[in-house]
Amino acid sequence: MGYDFDWVSAFSDQAFGGNGCVVVHGATDLNLETRLNIVRETSLSECTFIEPSDIADFRFRIYLASREIPFAGHPTLAGVASLMHRGLLPGRKITVETHAGIVPLEVLDDGQISMTQIAPEFGANVAAQLVADAVSLSANDIIAPPQIVSTGLQFTVAVVRDRDALGRAKLDIPALNLMSDEIGAPNLDIMEPFLVTLEGATSAGDTFSRLLLAPPNPAQDPFTGSATGAMASYLWSKELIEKPTFIAEQGHDMGRPGQAFVEVLGSRSDITGVKLAGKAYVTMSGHIHL
Repeated sequence: MGYDFDWVSAFSDQAFGGNGCVVVHGATDLNLETRLNIVRETSLSECTFIEPSDIADFRFRIYLASREIPFAGHPTLAGVASLMHRGLLPGRKITVETHAGIVPLEVLDDGQISMTQIAPEFGANVAAQLVADAVSLSANDIIAPPQIVSTGLQFTVAVVRDRDALGRAKLDIPALNLMSDEIGAPNLDIMEPFLVTLEGATSAGDTFSRLLLAPPNPAQDPFTGSATGAMASYLWSKELIEKPTFIAEQGHDMGRPGQAFVEVLGSRSDITGVKLAGKAYVTMSGHIHL
């Protein structure tokens, strides 16, 4: 059997920028283990499998190397870019079915792809010391109470003091496991802490983030769209940003710069969703032989 795929650089307008994602077409018959093997073979953090949907234009199923997850931002952006590249989009506005709900997307005039993530769910606060230990920082490096937030996938959002602290962060697996045990992450499917500082990596940016990942994933994610939505909701609700629109940057320290235009929808106390817009570049295409 064979399956077409595109390798997409999401949240970037150039090859090898942003976050890479392989998008696989026509693979509805593939079982879970084969899908996970494809992710492992790419050495990417996630891959998207596009399937038919009865309730939306397409169904996107997204996999890590270890499991399927309900939603992720850059694989969703990559999926739309792949469909556009292959001339399969029915129009500039489409809907995508995910395990986290229906995601509206639109191809904008400047070529950016805009997605509207669902209204955030704010979970429990997490002790700053637990988060700090998990990323090898001190509690003083974290300047606001970390909190579990989801716009489709749960993250512990933590605001760090400055770029220096962000750069010093290093994942401590035993401490991460302790944090996970304390907050019940094995049952709640919470990803690793999403660290953000309130200054850009470039003069164009307003925030700069890092997501350090545990094995079998790559050591760091270049750009994390789902976490950016959760982070934006957190910052707006906590009055840590003045405006609901800003430029989020990630991946510059890895040589894979990524950028998104972010708009939080609704008031600080009643957020109805988050829009993320970014570009995507189809770096290569091919055929999987199985």
